[in-house]
Amino acid sequence: MIQIIIINGPNLNLLGKRQPEIYGHQSFEEYFTVLEKEFKAYNLHYFQSNHEGDILDKLHAVGFRYDGIILNAGGYTHTSVAIADAIRAITTPVIEVHLTNIYEREQYRHNNYIKDAVVHSIVGNGLAGYKDAILYLKEKYIQAT
Repeated sequence: MIQIIIINGPNLNLLGKRQPEIYGHQSFEEYFTVLEKEFKAYNLHYFQSNHEGDILDKLHAVGFRYDGIILNAGGYTHTSVAIADAIRAITTPVIEVHLTNIYEREQYRHNNYIKDAVVHSIVGNGLAGYKDAILYLKEKYIQAT
């Protein structure tokens, strides 16, 4: 079975509560059940951490055996060379997702250490960006599912 993991970084555990005017009212756990129903042919996994090292460890753990990784590194996008290096070190394709368009927000968010390490970036589509990422993986990297 096709294995895809969604890895969310800092503060994404607060979706639905944190600045709903920017990030929406739905929790990621609620949205994840929607994805599971829509993509029944895939074995979807979800991991969230506010700790950079945990995200690195998860990338290392799944990065040679899963069929796809969808990563929303949150604030680490703008600060973590280590996460970018981890993405470059693994063989599983990684799609970057951001709920908002980071290039239309505060200037410091324009700095993106991850974008050159991933195979594709999706920004500004809200939670639907995760679905878009699965569809991109299906089209470009996952055979006949």
